[in-house]
Amino acid sequence: MKKLFLTAFAVSQISFAYSQTVDSTKSPLVNISGSADVYYKYNFNGNNTDNKTSFTNSQNSFELGMFSLKAEHSFQKGSIVADLGFGRRAAEFSYNDHPGDKGSMEMAVKQLYLSYQVLDKLKISMGSFATHIGYELVDAYQNRNYSMSYMFSNGPFFNTGVKADITINEHLTAMLGVFNPTDFKSASWSNSKYIGAQIGYNANTTPLKLYLNYLEGRDTAGVQNHQIDFVALYNVSDVIGFGYNGTISTYKNTREKEATDNTAKWWGSALYMNIDFNKTVGVTLRGEYFDDADGLKTFAGTTGGHVMAGTVSVNYKVGNLTIVPEFRLDKASVDIFNKHDGAPVSTSPNVLVAATYHF
Repeated sequence: MKKLFLTAFAVSQISFAYSQTVDSTKSPLVNISGSADVYYKYNFNGNNTDNKTSFTNSQNSFELGMFSLKAEHSFQKGSIVADLGFGRRAAEFSYNDHPGDKGSMEMAVKQLYLSYQVLDKLKISMGSFATHIGYELVDAYQNRNYSMSYMFSNGPFFNTGVKADITINEHLTAMLGVFNPTDFKSASWSNSKYIGAQIGYNANTTPLKLYLNYLEGRDTAGVQNHQIDFVALYNVSDVIGFGYNGTISTYKNTREKEATDNTAKWWGSALYMNIDFNKTVGVTLRGEYFDDADGLKTFAGTTGGHVMAGTVSVNYKVGNLTIVPEFRLDKASVDIFNKHDGAPVSTSPNVLVAATYHF
């Protein structure tokens, strides 16, 4: 009996060692990743109505941002991505799925899509994915500034439909897609569709990346929209890097047949400067000019105007944890901000401290 027990034990150890060896060479069935962010913000005007951008609408309060959980699986030429978000940031990102719930802690499907590698240089994806427009991203840990730009906040956030990603050569990539109206995961009540496109350039000999993005279609109110967006990334050295984002979005009310011009637009331009003193400490400076002279977005309800915003963010990294102290000052051409007593003002200074973590 003792010999039988010892033999069984030895076999089990051999099998365990073998399984460990085999499993270590295999890719996991599902890759799981995620992130979380929290923050505290203080507005020197003393209210939470001065926030005109996304995700930081609070005053003198500790806030939960978003917990994200992303699952990815690949098999042969196919793959699936499911990306879920929990919290206020997720609810604001999927605002059409959670109307009136910007203060909620609800769950949102940030991304869900299936992909198939039709050819070596052609991949087709269908579902809902983060938009190709813009420089900043919804997941806080992927941005060096915690607060968001006006251009990001005025969208689009995501696109739902089908797209083709094409590798033209080692330097050029392209994307072409057909989508639901902007930021709608479901639009069976609308016959409108958007066309999206992107041309990407990667200079192998220099640390330069360029993206020209386009999106056009008729929105749910029958207004024709065209948006052109440009992103540039350039690293001067291991210490200093630059990013640039410029966008213009035009609208034409196709329901009105009058001969008068009924077009309107908003546009913006932002420059990012990243300085990394070492692997632990870095600083990002963001300067943005946002023009809404036609009163479509930030200046809705006014005669229109523009705003300049400057942001300084420190990034202190400990492994996958990043602490982000930040100071921001917004200066508008008209008094769209308010003091605590309700008096209108043209400036809004605030500070925040955020923490992000990813795995």
